[in-house]
Amino acid sequence: MESQKYLIFGLNDLPYGIKTAQVREIFRLPELTPIADAPGDIIGILNFRGAILPVMHLAKRLGQTIPPCHLNDRVIVIEWQGFQVGMVVHQVYDVQPIDATSIEPEPDYGHGNPIHTAFVAGVAKIEDQLITLLNPETLIRQTDGVALMIWEERLNSLDGDPMFMDTGILGDETSEVSLAQESLVDESMEMTSSIPVPTNFFDLHCHNSTPHERAIFHERALELRRAQHISNPDELMPLAVVGLGEEYFALALDAVREFINIRQVTSIPCCPSHIVGDINLRGEVMTLVDIRNTLNLAEPEQKGTKAIVIKVDDIIAGITVDQVLDVIYIPPSQVTTMPTAVRTSSQDFFQGTTPYHQKTLSILDLPKLFVQGNLIVDQAA
Repeated sequence: MESQKYLIFGLNDLPYGIKTAQVREIFRLPELTPIADAPGDIIGILNFRGAILPVMHLAKRLGQTIPPCHLNDRVIVIEWQGFQVGMVVHQVYDVQPIDATSIEPEPDYGHGNPIHTAFVAGVAKIEDQLITLLNPETLIRQTDGVALMIWEERLNSLDGDPMFMDTGILGDETSEVSLAQESLVDESMEMTSSIPVPTNFFDLHCHNSTPHERAIFHERALELRRAQHISNPDELMPLAVVGLGEEYFALALDAVREFINIRQVTSIPCCPSHIVGDINLRGEVMTLVDIRNTLNLAEPEQKGTKAIVIKVDDIIAGITVDQVLDVIYIPPSQVTTMPTAVRTSSQDFFQGTTPYHQKTLSILDLPKLFVQGNLIVDQAA
């Protein structure tokens, strides 16, 4: 049986996974709008490009205590049968293919925090690590049925809330809320609208945050609420965002096979400096490549501990990086080509740039980078 890809992430120092087919987006935790009387696992809602996105904290959903939220927390947007929910986790590690033969249907929680088995699709053993695989259906079920009735009442009083103004959410007949969501919202009209306004998001969940951190949370929310006007969603460009030093780069997601942590590396004699060495990736030998010199970037004091496994034509290799930051979907119109007058030799390896938070994201042209950047080494020569 063929393996399926899973997004691996961390919560309270334990690894979890969910099928990438159910993952729609990953971004850093923004400021949320709390909802009074919402289920305990729902910590707020977000104006997500013109649609209402409920956000739950996975720890609470699994029956654990919610820790204070931090800037480094991530939100994974998952979807089941047309309904989307954001899920707060602590870290996002990588994407891994997992074979069905390595998944045990009956979990054993003697090694850590027990969770209700209804949320578990199985437990995968990858090398010496046990990864709890979650069931998106049970994670979302009940969350949609209970919370949406509350959100409709709350939305009736959000006209003056700057987090929800100028977006077309309120009173917009063309809202992006799914038909399933709309039917639940209609049922809620019978409820009273006397729900008290809750305490703000920071007092509830980020009470240790500084004013500077709160400003960052708020700016993230403003960026995420900006609607992307696209006639065909299939035209969006999926990109993986990585960090090399202080610079951010993007790679076409369809060329990315998985994200990995670098462990033992075997050096290769008589190879150029950009060849880091070989690693054993589940029984297959794969070469790691450092692209910094090709992009005219300074050498780091310490080598990166992460890598992105890419496949370009018949080339499979790992690119070492410092950080795996995000997975984003952008319209092609948002990409700006490099100005000819200021092009350098390394910029020939870029498809263009696009805004990303307060930075400029350079989109790598992987085929050019490997072929014209002389990154390919014929070890048989």
